[in-house]
Amino acid sequence: MIGTRSLTGEDLTLGDVWAVAVERAPAVIAESAREKMRAARELVEHAAHGEREHTYGVNTGFGRFVSRSIPVELTEELQVRLLRSHACGVGEPYPDEVIRAALLLRSNTLAKGYSGARPELVDLLLECLNRGVLPRVPSRGSVGASGDLAPLAHLALPLIGEGEASVDGELLPGARALAAAGLEPIRLRAKEGLSLINGTQFMAAQCALATVRARRLATTADVACALSLEALEGSRTSFIPQVHELRPLRGQTESAANVIRLLEGSAINESHRWCDKVQDAYSLRCAPQVHGAARDLLAYVTATIEIELNAATDNPLVLVDDDMLVSNGNFHGQPLAFALDALAMAVSELANISERRLERLVNPSLSGGLPAFLTSNGGLNSGFMIPQYVAASLVSENKSLCHPASVDSIPTSAGQEDHVSMGNASGLKAWQVLANAERAVAIELLAGAQAVEFLAPLRPGNAVEAARAFIRALSPRLRDDRPLAGDIEALAVSIRDGSLIGAVEEVVTELA
Repeated sequence: MIGTRSLTGEDLTLGDVWAVAVERAPAVIAESAREKMRAARELVEHAAHGEREHTYGVNTGFGRFVSRSIPVELTEELQVRLLRSHACGVGEPYPDEVIRAALLLRSNTLAKGYSGARPELVDLLLECLNRGVLPRVPSRGSVGASGDLAPLAHLALPLIGEGEASVDGELLPGARALAAAGLEPIRLRAKEGLSLINGTQFMAAQCALATVRARRLATTADVACALSLEALEGSRTSFIPQVHELRPLRGQTESAANVIRLLEGSAINESHRWCDKVQDAYSLRCAPQVHGAARDLLAYVTATIEIELNAATDNPLVLVDDDMLVSNGNFHGQPLAFALDALAMAVSELANISERRLERLVNPSLSGGLPAFLTSNGGLNSGFMIPQYVAASLVSENKSLCHPASVDSIPTSAGQEDHVSMGNASGLKAWQVLANAERAVAIELLAGAQAVEFLAPLRPGNAVEAARAFIRALSPRLRDDRPLAGDIEALAVSIRDGSLIGAVEEVVTELA
């Protein structure tokens, strides 16, 4: 996965974004993209030198100032002032992986050849990415209308030697940050400032990385369910394919199939096959329906972001074959705003039902014989009493955060931009919901591993046992009380990076 990514503007994948943003794979422009960019640049140069009247952002002002003409001698100054004026974001900065993803995605959309930027500009963006020059970008200030104007302006300022960027963890003025990496500022030409900031790349960066994590979480939730099902001596019959063929929703079918495969070889399940219990609680019996609905929602999110990764979201777009620079609305973030709100709802429900299974594990009135709070010396020890509190807190916070930002709109730019998506707010909320959900499911996994061990010498299914062993490599069995905060976080990281799923898939073929 660490090989160099060659950007064409046409074929970037979610895997590529994760490899570059998280695993730090390098990226370069493909030669085919350079040719397209040069052709588009030629058309912009014609417009900049007076061969076309009133081309937005080339020889006009911006937003409400669209009717103001800019003389040829000031077209380059216009681009610099655009970056300065728009770099007014506030709040804590985006995480480094989001910055890296945004650098990659902005480079890819420029490489597509519909923005009119020079290849040299994308070269500098990618050199910053590859050499670890990460602009400091405040996370608040985008309404997701003309894309992510304020965040992208902060991302772009270091390219001209302004703003701030970190190098090896040290925050430096833009010019010093470039110099520390052996780079020099670039002088923007007509439209290039606008090409750097008109687009959805921060919404898309958050959505791309969150989608990878959310899909891993969906699979991990099936693992957690199987572990809890074993510990609670629940029935496998609710998961058999004959049931789900009668309601063949794809996500539901995939989730049920995962659990059945995870339970293969279970001595625990075999031991109570003929017991008198008729039905399990919904958090077990209806897990495929709930997990599956979340999966189907994530499939919609995936389809949206996979298109957005290679979309042209600039304004105006440079249509070389038609000899046109055309004003348009591809920068509008509504598709991503909806997708990010949907992602938040999907992962929130994965955590919500997970916490209900956790409650059954720790509550002796519901667990069917497991010790209260999964501790052998209750009273002196509290066991998993408070981790369930933590999970309850996380899922409750998520319920508040899942109110959609995408249904809000506040007009901006004196009414010129009279409908906005609030997609950046959707992204910020989705990231918090996702982090909360990963931790909530991590707590269920920890409790499930503890609980199933009380059924020894009976062993769970082979894949469930692999999950238990992986958990134990990160978190020893809780005998006497100790702080579990670090254990929860370590397991949440293993959900995020996919290592827990990898350990399970060494026993079963690839899970859905």
